[in-house]
Amino acid sequence: MTVDCEFEALGAEQQSDRLRRLAEDALARWDGGWSIRRLIKYRENAVFEIAAADGGRAVLRVHRHGYHDDAALRSELLWMDALSQAGVAGPVLVRSREGEPFVKVSRPDLPGEHQVDIFRWIDGAPLAECDDPARLPALYFQAGRMAAEIHRQAEAWTPPPGFRRHSWDRAGLIGESPLWGDYRGLPLLTAAQREQLDCARACADLDLRALEGEAFGLIHADFVPDNLLDAADGLRIIDFDDCGFGWHMFELATALFFRLGEPHYEQIAEALLAGYRSVRELPAERWAQLPLFLFLRSLTYLGWVTSRPETETARELTAPLVDRALQLAEAYTAAR
Repeated sequence: MTVDCEFEALGAEQQSDRLRRLAEDALARWDGGWSIRRLIKYRENAVFEIAAADGGRAVLRVHRHGYHDDAALRSELLWMDALSQAGVAGPVLVRSREGEPFVKVSRPDLPGEHQVDIFRWIDGAPLAECDDPARLPALYFQAGRMAAEIHRQAEAWTPPPGFRRHSWDRAGLIGESPLWGDYRGLPLLTAAQREQLDCARACADLDLRALEGEAFGLIHADFVPDNLLDAADGLRIIDFDDCGFGWHMFELATALFFRLGEPHYEQIAEALLAGYRSVRELPAERWAQLPLFLFLRSLTYLGWVTSRPETETARELTAPLVDRALQLAEAYTAAR
């Protein structure tokens, strides 16, 4: 059995234990006497809280093997730095002892080399954990402003030579090889469910062809409540691992996807839109594309669980994601 296959056959706890040991090896490449405190999350990447000898805190990220090459990761970090200079409150990189933005580390019990980087700690609770409904509209107004600021910076910014990120374009979303995988290979889908999704996908293909180049540029692409931190100095955005080129409405649909069905969804959506419009124009006809991009977002999540069936996330979320995708397919086709 190859190392790749052996690792994928392990449970989430065993996988994260091996990645923790790799993270410990990587910490020797940074000054400060860092040590691992805890695993924060393990989905695409393994993310750990680390502590310095002087008591300082930071976040260490072990990247999924083979997800991004070095040029794409450097491009992610370059854009994050450009956004910070433009006033967007995001992660601050901690460079290695050699001044590198990330290091590459390997272990015999893990497949290939893994990229590892470190960011300063941000004190703040994820927006997903906010249990005060009265605060949500104000927080989502801030989120809308931040999304607009990100898009405004990207529109004005000229990426340096060699900049490379993937595209959440028609091919990346619903082409023959979507970025996160193809929902059509999901064993859980019945023939009738696959047919319903395929029909909505065909409609989306036509609509996206009509939108090519419209309100399209660099986006965060993972603008979910878990990646928006409610900090003392305002909302902060983290985790640019999936950033790339895509439609601005795909960003806003991502912000709302995991709020669908909640009692305060309409107020949240209105606040997000108002916040965005406080910075940038967003015409009514573009906002009306929301059902399309919510449906497309659902297909990306189905693709993710299809291509990563060994993960705990896929085991837990596949069934509810199928249900939501079917609901969004029906809502989208009814709204056309």
